[in-house]
Amino acid sequence: MTAAHATDYTWFEKRYPVLGEAYCLTQVQGISAGELLRRFDALPGREVTGLEAVVEAWETFDDGEDEEAAALLGEDDDRLLVAVTEADGWALAVEVYGYLGSLHEVIPGLGDGTRLVSHFRNVNAVDHFNWWEHGTCRLRFEPLFADQRDGSDADAPGTVELMAACGFRLDGNRYDLHTEAAFALAERLTEVRLTPERLEAATFRLGYAPRP
Repeated sequence: MTAAHATDYTWFEKRYPVLGEAYCLTQVQGISAGELLRRFDALPGREVTGLEAVVEAWETFDDGEDEEAAALLGEDDDRLLVAVTEADGWALAVEVYGYLGSLHEVIPGLGDGTRLVSHFRNVNAVDHFNWWEHGTCRLRFEPLFADQRDGSDADAPGTVELMAACGFRLDGNRYDLHTEAAFALAERLTEVRLTPERLEAATFRLGYAPRP
């Protein structure tokens, strides 16, 4: 297991300020990026290289200027942009200003038969972290309130130690790096380290997923 800590991810908001405001990141073990798009029930679109290009694609989509989306969706405009890639045996989905990977009604389908780790934050600082395996929620909590959590492993000594090692405050006090700690916990659970260099070298497939 990696020794990731919140301080390893202070680059995220600086490098990607739009995502720093609102994002959802979902990792599913042992499936392809294409399969993850299928589980989102997303219409597949074009490929782009790098997370900055994903953010640019979202801005174009959000402004209603995405010609590809217009051609694919027609009058069906109630969809969200999802970008998928693969890393170390995991499919990775990034949602700019999205939330699908955090929804309890969506997660079981995304992680069907395997392990899923997702974390989310919106512009109002509402945040969620989820760790599911084979349809069972092992850990669910709000990173800003890491002392309040549920799931089958929520209070297991190993889980508590793991969260503390990532930098979470479990005594009820707030912690400025709670979003960064969520990235660190995801890395420890998946053993996939995300770096700016890796994210900018990655090929992402765009998709257009329906709102549930």
